[in-house]
Amino acid sequence: MAIKLENVGIAVRDLEATIAFFTDLGLEVVGRDTISGDWADMAVGLDGNHAKIAVLTTPDGAGQLELFEYLHPDAIETEPTLPNEIGMHRVAFSVDDIDAALEVAARHGCYPLRGVATYRDVYKLTYLRGPSGILVMLAQELTKH
Repeated sequence: MAIKLENVGIAVRDLEATIAFFTDLGLEVVGRDTISGDWADMAVGLDGNHAKIAVLTTPDGAGQLELFEYLHPDAIETEPTLPNEIGMHRVAFSVDDIDAALEVAARHGCYPLRGVATYRDVYKLTYLRGPSGILVMLAQELTKH
C-alpha cells in the first residue's frame, strides 16, 4: 500500500491573519474555498459543517498546510497546546535565516517562547506561538552534510 502525506490541517480563529503570517514566512497560497454540504458533514463528522479554507505550500512544494476557519458549528476556543501535551502540537519549518524569519514573525506579534537554542552546532531553533496559538518551530541548519 502506498501512502503520501497530503497536508497538515489547522483550525484557526482568523483565516486572513493566519494566511498573512505564513505567506510572510514564505509559504504560498495554492487554493481557497468555502466548504459545506452533506459530503463535508460526512467526511469531517460534524453536522452543518461550514468552513472557509486555504491551502498553503512551501516554495519547494514538499509541504502543505490546510487552514480552516469554522463558520458553523462555532469554533471552540481551547488553551494553546503545550510542548509536552499528548497530541499534535507543532508545525516545523526549515529556514535559511532564522533571524530574518523571527523578524517576520515579530511583525505579526509572534515571539519565541524562550529564545533561540543551538543544538549540537547543527541547528539554531526555536518554538514560537503563531496565530491562533499555533506552535511553530523554526530551524536553521548550521552545517551542510
